[in-house]
Amino acid sequence: MSLTLKQAEVLAEATLSYARQHNVAPLAVSILDSGGQMVLFKREDGASLYRGDIATAKAKGALGMGFNTRGIAEKARNNPVFFASLTAISGVELALSPGGNLIKTPQGKLLGAVGISGDTGDTDEQCACAGIDALQPLLESQA
Repeated sequence: MSLTLKQAEVLAEATLSYARQHNVAPLAVSILDSGGQMVLFKREDGASLYRGDIATAKAKGALGMGFNTRGIAEKARNNPVFFASLTAISGVELALSPGGNLIKTPQGKLLGAVGISGDTGDTDEQCACAGIDALQPLLESQA
């Protein structure tokens, strides 16, 4: 099972709705399937130039490392040489800031990842979590 376009649309809309309700800066939302392929990308009016690249790097980093980017950033603080080496590998996209979160079924199966960029890392992560939370009822009904 992989993330569908419909599921990605639900997640993105819930993420952006949460952001607007909380006066978050304009966001970029990048949603990838479990194989790292782009399923959906949205960039709000006013989001700055690199926000899309950062959002995608957050999602790819979460998939590539197997956990959310908050945890990756914490590990990078304790092991800077490894992460400097990792980011030197050609083609590796990794952003060391919260806002890249894995998307899993209620049973724990990996479906993909979402990356959010536009505000602080903490706020980006809150928006990602709101989108993932909104997706859960749909995932449960399809189980």
